[in-house]
Order: sequence, then C-alpha cells, then structure tokens
Amino acid sequence: MKVLLQAVRIINPKSEYHLQRHNILVENGTITSIGSDEPEADTVIEAEDLCVSAGWVDLFAFAGEPGLEYKEDLESVAAAAAAGGFTEVLCLPNVEPVVQTKGAVNYLKQKSAQLPVTLLPAAAVTVGTEGKDLTEMIDLHHAGAVAFTDGLKPIQGADVLLKALQYVQPFDGVLMNKAEHTRLTEHGQMHEGEASTMLGLKGIPTLAEEVMVTRDLQLLRYAGGRLHFSLLSSAASVEAIRKAKAEGLAVTCDVASYQLAFTDDTIPPFDTNYKVAPPFRTAADAEAIKQGLRDGTIDVLVSAHLPHDTESKKLEFDLADFGITNLETAFSVAVTSLAGELPIETIVEKFSTNPRQILKLAEPTIAVGEQANLTIFSPTATWTPTEATAKSKSLNSPFFGQELKGKVIGIINKGQVVLNNSF
Repeated sequence: MKVLLQAVRIINPKSEYHLQRHNILVENGTITSIGSDEPEADTVIEAEDLCVSAGWVDLFAFAGEPGLEYKEDLESVAAAAAAGGFTEVLCLPNVEPVVQTKGAVNYLKQKSAQLPVTLLPAAAVTVGTEGKDLTEMIDLHHAGAVAFTDGLKPIQGADVLLKALQYVQPFDGVLMNKAEHTRLTEHGQMHEGEASTMLGLKGIPTLAEEVMVTRDLQLLRYAGGRLHFSLLSSAASVEAIRKAKAEGLAVTCDVASYQLAFTDDTIPPFDTNYKVAPPFRTAADAEAIKQGLRDGTIDVLVSAHLPHDTESKKLEFDLADFGITNLETAFSVAVTSLAGELPIETIVEKFSTNPRQILKLAEPTIAVGEQANLTIFSPTATWTPTEATAKSKSLNSPFFGQELKGKVIGIINKGQVVLNNSF
C-alpha cells in the first residue's frame, strides 16, 4: 500500500527535514520518498496545516486485560491509542493478575504483536502492588518490562522505594511512582479548597502529593538511580522537581494532559466524569504546571487513560471511581489548554521524544529508507469527540460534545495505516 502525505510539515529533530514541508511517500511501511515530487499513491492525505512527527508514546494508560476486559481490552486500548495518535503505550500493571511475572510480560507482548500500536509492559515494583515485597525486577527486565511501577497504587513505604531504586540500577531501569500519601487522601473526593467546602466534599490536599515528592527525592539523593513521578498536580511539586533537576538528580516527571483543562471551581458539581486523582486543582497550580512545561521541568504529557464501566461511574460522587478516558483526546486537550503557551514543537516533544528518552527507546527518524513510525495530525483543525465515535470500551469522558483544537489524522506503524474516520 502506498500512502502520500502531501505538503506535510515534518516535526522530528533527528531528521534533516525538521520543520520543513515536503511530500512523503510511505510504501508498505517504509518511507521511500521525501521531497517536492507527487508520486502516485493508493491513499493521499492532505489537510490544512498537515504535520507529521515520530509516533507518540503514552507513559500512563490502563489496558484492562487480563481480568478487567469489561472496562478495556488490548484491542480496544490499541484502537483508542491509534485514534489519539499514539504508536506506543506503556500499560499499567494493575490488571488481574498483576503484571509481575515473565509470563505476564510475554502475554502483553505477544497479544499486541499484530496490533498497530505497540503495548509496552510496565511491571509491578511490589508483589500484587501491595507495597511490601519487591518483585523479581531483573528477571522482568530481561523478559521485556520497560519500566517499573505500582501504577495506580503509590508506594507508601520509604524502605520499599529505597530498595527498588537500588534494585533497578544494575540495568539502568526507571522507577515510576505516583506521589500520594494515601493516609492524607483517604476518603477525599476533590481538591481541598473553597469549592470542596461549599460542596460538602472531603478534600484532597496538595500536601498529600508534596510530602511524597519531598520524601522520594530525599531517597533518590541517598540511593541513586532514576526516578520518574507520574501525574503531578501542584505548584510546590513542580518547584521541588525544578530544584532537584538543578541539583543534578536523575528525576523526570509527567502531568496528565487534562490537568490544565479545568480547575476545582470550574468543574460541574457532582459530575463523576470530572472525578480524577490527583484532582483538578487551582488556577495557581495550573499556571505553575504551564511554567513547568515551558522551562522543561515537566518532561512528559500523558493521557492518564483510566476507563470505567457505567456501574463504576454512574453513582453518587463519593462512591464513583476516579479516572477518565483520554487516549483519544490527550493531544487535543493539551493543544486546547496550552493555546498560546507552548509551540506545537514543544507539545510534540513531550508526547514523543521525551517519553522515549525516559524509557530508553530508540527514536524513529523521518528519512528515506526508514521504517515508518509516524503520527499525522493538524494542530489547528478543530473537532468534537462524541460517544458514537469513541474507540474505547468505556465512555467516562468530560470532553464529549466539547470542541477541541488539534486533530489527529492517523498513524502509520508496523506496516499498518490507521486513519480516523475523516481527514
């Protein structure tokens, strides 16, 4: 199959064509021509402000399979990822059974081998993600696990995190942790502030995140290794990471792309589609996150894709599960929320280049003769996500019916071409 990307702007710092507009021909998964020629093709893709970059990588997504396929399975998460422009997705280990054996790692690799999106195994740090005994991380690394995290369950024990940091150093592995002191967030429903008080909901203080960021950084200073913080949300956390990087610590971090879309006082009261953890916080926190993205303190934007079935969301607010689906909207939400704040090249860097560096994955090059691992998009086109067009099995999204800026056209990866319904 021949696919022609017509007059497409190339965003790929490794490529000699970076920031240039050219026609790109992809034949059976290989880039065969870049230039002004217009060769014949089976499919021609052209759109206003058409851009292409190396395929995007998501560092935080829940796949459901095995055990929780009614929320999401590998086929549906791959379809949602492709629709959102991702060619690789790091899958959290919080399935049933937990990803903590070589067999579980191999299951994910084998099941996703034929899918257009590469599903990357993140293995658990502790057995059963219970925060007690360490898993066999060296064996899991050799089996193909590319990162280690307890995913949705923050590591509470300082001794456990310390040992894990030491354990991954022989193979230069990355330890990922969600900064949350669970005793301080217990029964919390939304950001602790004026809005939570007025609504009569128990708040989730920024302190719960900040004390764990401080603790984990102290452990990193002591033990060494590489540490990545998942889903930061507060201004003080961003500042702590900024100082740690200036100090020379091997620390990276990400934020959910939706974290900037709302603040605690702008979300509709008691609408469970806005219930996320960490919660939407204040305008000051949002501004600090924007500054962290601008100056490089925050390395990565993630989808934080957490699908839930209707029975888990259509409940009273305090009973509903945390999380929203966002693989299909992650890029568009980021572009919409960061309009005028970050150039598109920087946003793409936080979806593509930086996550690959953290996971030590090779970055694809847009050049003749290279295998195509591409995301095709328009940063200026608008679209409106709907339940009818969603690829995820679950529909817990606050973005349905909202016009978003920045549209993914499709991906080309592993010799497969996946295009959204209209371009």
